[in-house]
Amino acid sequence: MTRSGSFTSTSTPANRPAPWRHAVTASLGVSAAVLLVVAVAWGGNPPAHAADATVGLGTASSYAVLAGSDVTNTGATTISGDLGVSPGTAVTGFPPGIVTNGATHAADAVALQAKDDLTTAYDDAAGRSTTTDLTGTDLGGQTLAPGVYEDTSDMQLTGTLTLDAQGDPDAVFVLKAGSTLVTASGAGVQLINGASPCRVFWQVGSSATLGTGTQLVGTVMALTSATLQTGATVQGRILARNGAVTLDTNDITVPACGGAPTTSTTSTSASTSTATPTSSTATATPSGGDSSAGIPTQVAVIPSGHPHTGMTAGSGGDGPWLLLGLGALVAAGAAALAFAHGRRTPRQH
Repeated sequence: MTRSGSFTSTSTPANRPAPWRHAVTASLGVSAAVLLVVAVAWGGNPPAHAADATVGLGTASSYAVLAGSDVTNTGATTISGDLGVSPGTAVTGFPPGIVTNGATHAADAVALQAKDDLTTAYDDAAGRSTTTDLTGTDLGGQTLAPGVYEDTSDMQLTGTLTLDAQGDPDAVFVLKAGSTLVTASGAGVQLINGASPCRVFWQVGSSATLGTGTQLVGTVMALTSATLQTGATVQGRILARNGAVTLDTNDITVPACGGAPTTSTTSTSASTSTATPTSSTATATPSGGDSSAGIPTQVAVIPSGHPHTGMTAGSGGDGPWLLLGLGALVAAGAAALAFAHGRRTPRQH
């Protein structure tokens, strides 16, 4: 204060922001920038769609072969799982064909129930909304993601079809043929990235014919009949609702799918046992392969997700929480920085 009573101030003018406010502004700007970058990065990885429910087979799940009228075999066919027919009664060609890890049911109550469950499963698959229309497109050389695929006419498979589960163990593939399913000699199905033969279904509007040496994966549900030519193999099931199943030196194995119903011990064959476990990775003979040799080509399972963390985009619901937690940490850091800056700034009088 001067002698004349005037007062000289050295304080910060009212229109000039205090230094600590600069720190807060800068810190919050950095926080906003970091959150924006994280949000954009997360948004670039959209969440995966929920997998479709599998097709429930009920008691038909234990059957490697199930027919409506009759089952006829020629040659050394091996069936791993149950063999059944209903309402027909004829099962011929066993031996030389053999049934292992299962029982034979001919026109009994067990086979009748399995046929009823097959009808339900068939209608379920047929009624599903189509994801992609493949009418007129040969499945050979295609790589398909989980979904429902339909050919409204005759479905053809020449060469190798690849089914990619994209790391989802619950992925379901439904392939619907409006009329027939026909595979060429040596055709095959390859499963990658966790695809399972337990979740592959072929719904066929009339009859299915598997060419010589075909290596098919999944459950075939044909409205009329199914014919397997010499050397064709199936990791799955051959189920014909109304007609016959005709076999010729084939190998049909029910895959090990958790929760499958136990087969009744009432049979005309050996006692029922649990199906032999099989790998969830199928084998397939590429087009032009030596299918007659009976040597399948092993399909490698390609891991999915980040190479270090194993996480896949949208694989869980932790994304928003991770973003929120990161935002809280950045905001806390900004506040701490501003507070420390304010304490270090000397007050002026």
